[in-house]
Amino acid sequence: MARRDFDPSTTKPDGRAARTARLFNPEVEGPWRGSLPGDALGGAVTVLAYGNETPGQGPRLHVHPYDETFLVIMGRARFFVGDQVIEAGAGEAVLGPAGVPHRFENLGPGRLQTIDIHHSRQWIQTDLD
Repeated sequence: MARRDFDPSTTKPDGRAARTARLFNPEVEGPWRGSLPGDALGGAVTVLAYGNETPGQGPRLHVHPYDETFLVIMGRARFFVGDQVIEAGAGEAVLGPAGVPHRFENLGPGRLQTIDIHHSRQWIQTDLD
């Protein structure tokens, strides 16, 4: 499917060069695989990689001063976002709005793998439990 959402002549490059940086080391074990601040790539978002094999396990309740988008890469998760409970599986995305406490857990069976996009150049978080 071809897309033409805007006229490319209306957007000028800002002079940044393409960059690469390591998000995580695939050899390292553990749920928090790594994080990549937006500044490392000269971008506007920070990216985290998270995964675990244990149903019921996940990050603690926390909040950010910016939106966070969760991409479920593998498995199924239950997200607690404010008063909402949302179940999502591989291929789905969930939004955690700025200022709304949230957490998620592996529903199992098997591995849950997420990519968490923090809409900020830096990872800023307050844990609530």
